[in-house]
Amino acid sequence: MTALSELDQAGRAAVMMMLLDEQQATRILGQLEPDELRILGDRMCGLGEIDPTTISRTVNDFLGRADQDGMPAGDRAKQVHSLMHSAVGEFKADNLMRSILPAEARRPSSIELAKWLDPEVLATLVEGEHPQAVAVLLVQLDAQVAARVLQSLSAQTQSEVVHRVATLGSVSADALAMLEELLEQRIAAVHGTLPLQLGGPVEAAEIINKSGKAIEKQVMGHITKVDRLLARKIEAEMFRFEHLYVLEGQAMGSLLREVDGATLVDALKGIPEPDRECFFAAMSSRAADGVRDEIESRGRVKMAEVESAQKEMIDVARRLAADGVIVFGSSGEEDYV
Repeated sequence: MTALSELDQAGRAAVMMMLLDEQQATRILGQLEPDELRILGDRMCGLGEIDPTTISRTVNDFLGRADQDGMPAGDRAKQVHSLMHSAVGEFKADNLMRSILPAEARRPSSIELAKWLDPEVLATLVEGEHPQAVAVLLVQLDAQVAARVLQSLSAQTQSEVVHRVATLGSVSADALAMLEELLEQRIAAVHGTLPLQLGGPVEAAEIINKSGKAIEKQVMGHITKVDRLLARKIEAEMFRFEHLYVLEGQAMGSLLREVDGATLVDALKGIPEPDRECFFAAMSSRAADGVRDEIESRGRVKMAEVESAQKEMIDVARRLAADGVIVFGSSGEEDYV
């Protein structure tokens, strides 16, 4: 059974939602943003069986947070905007605030609608549009949605759009006006003439990672040819633990020699058994059996510990790659992950 100590704040919110009747839950869910719905829905589906103690403590925790001597109004909108800014960044926070402030205090934005549109619908809207306008739109969407829109574009346009996503930087009112034309709204009027910091290697990498290997190879190959430094910046952000699976035996051995045994056990604990085999294949049979036994005896491990261990292994792999000790991909491929 799931214990309270294993639940983060989203998990506890998921427990509370499951305790409500359908009508109550529906009213609350209808007030959430797409990203919030995805996170909460994921936690609700993954709850499993909840013991009575956890339910009781979750409710008490909620009541403890709510049982206060009231909250002064103050500049509530400014306070909420600050929280949103910390959570999702300035641009997305601005869009969120326009959607939740009273009608007389906000102006409508097409971005609010775009976030809810089906990717296929968005694809028809950007068809034939300038890559710069498409890039400005994609960085404001959920990466999964942006990836599906990217997949609808031609190969040449895909490369141009991702290149612009990674190099957007300060976006002028003129660039926003292109998006305004595309979505038939007045975004530039809402934001004035102040430049907005959009895009960058992180956003480009996130979109590419969700677009599939074929698009990743084509896009990164093109960007490597026109801007090798930018390609390396994107690659650094694209690196995931799954990329270690493709290391050749010798490279994997070099990596494992640099990784602490406890770190390896925690990192492998968080992946399916079949995916562990590429690591075991680089060990002796005796060492592999020893790691398997340690994983089995380790018991339950917090996801935070797994992610920390995997990040540590990724950092080691990056260092070894920078030193030329290991290489990702075969010798005939471009030098990107």
